[in-house]
Amino acid sequence: MGAAACVLGALGIVAGGGAQAQGGPGKVGFVATERLYGESKRAKAADARIAAEFSGRDKANQAMVASLKKLTDAFEADAPALREPERTRRARELLDLDKEVQRKQTAYRDDLLHRKDEERAQIAERASALIARIAEQENIDIVLFRDVLWTRPGVDITDKIIRQLDQ
Repeated sequence: MGAAACVLGALGIVAGGGAQAQGGPGKVGFVATERLYGESKRAKAADARIAAEFSGRDKANQAMVASLKKLTDAFEADAPALREPERTRRARELLDLDKEVQRKQTAYRDDLLHRKDEERAQIAERASALIARIAEQENIDIVLFRDVLWTRPGVDITDKIIRQLDQ
C-alpha cells in the first residue's frame, strides 16, 4: 500500500494563501479518500475490471490448492503402507507442490495489489484536480484528507468530489 499512501498524499491540497495573509485559519474542507475509492462509480468500475482480469488466475490458484489438499490426503492415507523410498519421493513432491502454490498465491496477491494501486492512482489524480477546482470555486483555503474526528456540516466535500468523479 506504499504507492497508495503516496497517492493519498497528493490529495492534500492547499488552495490559495489567504489564510496566512488574514492571520486566521481560513476556510477548511475535508475529503474522505476511502469513500472516493469505495463509493464512486469510477472506483466500482475499476474493481469490476480488476476482478474480471484476475478471475482466471484466482480459479487456477484455487484448483492448485484443491489438488494439493487431495494429494496430501491421499499421501497421509497411503503413507503407512508405502516403502521408505516411495514415501520420501511423494513427500518431496508434495513439498514442491506446496512451495509452488505459495509462490503463485504470493505473486497473485502482489499483482492484484499493484493493479489496485494503479487504479487508485488514476482516481486520485482525477480527484486531485477536482478538489483543487472545487476548493477554488468555494474559496476553501485548505483541504484535509483521511480520518477526521469531527467536522461542522458543510466542511466535508467528499460527496461533491464523488459526484464530479462520476460524471
